[in-house]
Amino acid sequence: MARITASVYTSHVPAIGAAMDLGKTQEPYWQKVFAGYEPSRQWMKENTPDVVFLVYNDHATAFSLDFIPTFAIGTAAGYKVADEGWGPRPVPDVEGHPELAAHIAQSVIQQDFDLTIVNNMDVDHGLTVPLSLMCGDTPRWPVKVIPFAVNVVQYPVPSGMRCFKLGQAIRKAVESYDGDLNVQIWGTGGMSHQLQGPRAGLINRDWDNAFLDRLIADPEGLAGVPHIDYVREAGSEGIELVMWLIARGAMADVAGGPAPTLRHRFYHVPASNTAVGHLILENNQ
Repeated sequence: MARITASVYTSHVPAIGAAMDLGKTQEPYWQKVFAGYEPSRQWMKENTPDVVFLVYNDHATAFSLDFIPTFAIGTAAGYKVADEGWGPRPVPDVEGHPELAAHIAQSVIQQDFDLTIVNNMDVDHGLTVPLSLMCGDTPRWPVKVIPFAVNVVQYPVPSGMRCFKLGQAIRKAVESYDGDLNVQIWGTGGMSHQLQGPRAGLINRDWDNAFLDRLIADPEGLAGVPHIDYVREAGSEGIELVMWLIARGAMADVAGGPAPTLRHRFYHVPASNTAVGHLILENNQ
């Protein structure tokens, strides 16, 4: 059967992608950020999965305020890199896995989660920056990707608990797939940041690190944190962190298995007015 072997959590700051694309990774401002991902790239080379189920949020490229799905799963064979106003990033197009994506959609919908099925969309920095951070500069991504877009842009957004339970449904879906696939699930976005208003530039190191602690050791308790706490403590865009709970809910320990192994943890501020957080957790089967 297919299996989820690991979960990866990372910020997807657009300026990180720009720094890579423009050759600025060794500049003093960016050097520490990218040094924090060097162990992750080595880990990725040694633990390359067949498929990455990548949870991210669209930034008004595939979807607009005219049409905002709460949860949308990409079922296409491939995805173009979106033009976000300054041309597409110079990175490879993304190869999908339509068979597994369709199976997950079928299974998760039958577990009473409503998904929007998307057969054609471009993917923006929310998806490509995590791939660049984990895989580096490459002519072709070494994995197939199932994009899973979550609305954390326009209220109402899904609760942390809803996301956590959705992760559990995704794990069941993957494990019921009739095929031998190594799957990783990635949760992206965050950490604390606010891009507008009187609190623009807000970063809360203490809250971010407490979030990482609880994500590892107390994910179900963390899933109960209400939206207002994210907004108050982590800024208006800090709500993106609920997407990490989808990935965490898909891990084996949530279903009674052994605790995951922490392979890497990294935190840095700032990166373009955003706190950068990163974890790699491996399932112990």
